[in-house]
Amino acid sequence: MNKVAFITGASRGIGRETALAFARAGFDVAISARTLEAGETHAHALTHPDGRPLAGSLEETAAAVRALGREVFAVRMDLLDESSVRAAAAAVLAHFGRVDVLVNNAIYQGSDLNLPFMSLGLDTLQRVFQGYVVAPVVLTQCLLPAMLEQGGATVINVTSGAGESDPPVAAGKGGWGYAYGAGKAAVSRLSGVLRAEFGDQGIRAYTINPGVVTTEALHATIGDKGVLAMRKGVAPPEVPAAVLCWLATADAAPAFQGRTIQAQPFALEQGIVPDWREPAKASA
Repeated sequence: MNKVAFITGASRGIGRETALAFARAGFDVAISARTLEAGETHAHALTHPDGRPLAGSLEETAAAVRALGREVFAVRMDLLDESSVRAAAAAVLAHFGRVDVLVNNAIYQGSDLNLPFMSLGLDTLQRVFQGYVVAPVVLTQCLLPAMLEQGGATVINVTSGAGESDPPVAAGKGGWGYAYGAGKAAVSRLSGVLRAEFGDQGIRAYTINPGVVTTEALHATIGDKGVLAMRKGVAPPEVPAAVLCWLATADAAPAFQGRTIQAQPFALEQGIVPDWREPAKASA
């Protein structure tokens, strides 16, 4: 029986590349996101400055996984709708009968996510709570009984530096807002609890910070010129994707539980990927 990886937020960016990384590693893949077909629009979604939806869809990711010769199951899931999260978990278990790896990667990305403190409304906080706290907890709780029954599994939660430290400058001037920081801080605490409560039953749990990654969302937020200006400290999505797959498959990985893994330096330290930086920058 093939192992199954369930990747949330897999219509584009890190989630899409993670689905492909697991497929290349021999996993069958379940993928979820709100955008099933290209060009769909959704409330509270990140868009290009001209209002166009970001590129990418579950159907496109699924086609790329099939091209690698692996089975894929795509299910629409809305983090802001608890019933949608529960239905997605049930559908994946009904299709594959098991989940060996869960990557909680999907996030709420509304334009209100990084509002300055005095502009922050309770409606935004409620959406952040639903997307960053409730949804990953509900999804993990729905899958955990099957994971325990099959003898164990791996859960990887994708956090951010915003959940680990204070912003360098104010929101609106390049820093993050309270809503995003609070949401990611909650994500950062999930793996340690899972490990403490279920580690002796075969559950491995990791927290990973991808760093700044050149995703469609980053381009939409700061533009191509902004991405070029930041390239010294950014990585393509294939880098955190490779680290996520390594954590679920490498014999040495369990030793790295109990900490937040910084994906970019970790990828180089462990030799997971070749150095992706420009030669001049790499030798500087």
